[in-house]
Amino acid sequence: MFKLKVAEPPEEINNIFYRYTQNGTMNIDELYNFLVHFQGEESDDATLRHAQAVFHSLRHLNIFQRRGLHFDAFFRYLFGDLNGPLNDQVHQDMNAPLAHYFLYTGHNSYLTGNQLSSESSTAPIIKALKKGVRVIELDLWPNSREDDVEVRHGGYEI
Repeated sequence: MFKLKVAEPPEEINNIFYRYTQNGTMNIDELYNFLVHFQGEESDDATLRHAQAVFHSLRHLNIFQRRGLHFDAFFRYLFGDLNGPLNDQVHQDMNAPLAHYFLYTGHNSYLTGNQLSSESSTAPIIKALKKGVRVIELDLWPNSREDDVEVRHGGYEI
């Protein structure tokens, strides 16, 4: 997944580690508290099992202490596969047609033709919305009094 290459961990990581440990070694309960209170994970059995899995996966490393995670093991965990930014498990219903998983958008959806020489109009916007577009691009500019906005493209008001 992501690999971090730094000479030494940032000071912020050091501060976070010592905020959640009592004696400089993080036990399972302290890791659980970190996961819930800092990472924002649910306070449930799944998070406790995750903390236990972290300990189990790092136990073979020289940087793992008998009582818990030393700072280097904690740092390795933060940037390792067990703490990846993406959930690698499917966690949503994936039985709908493929088109249901994409957002249909329109670029320059107010133009009647090509971007360089066509007019602006509401007609292409209406047509796009009828076809299922969910996001419409609009160019908003302050009006001459600067107390409102106008929808414009080039010199044309829509």
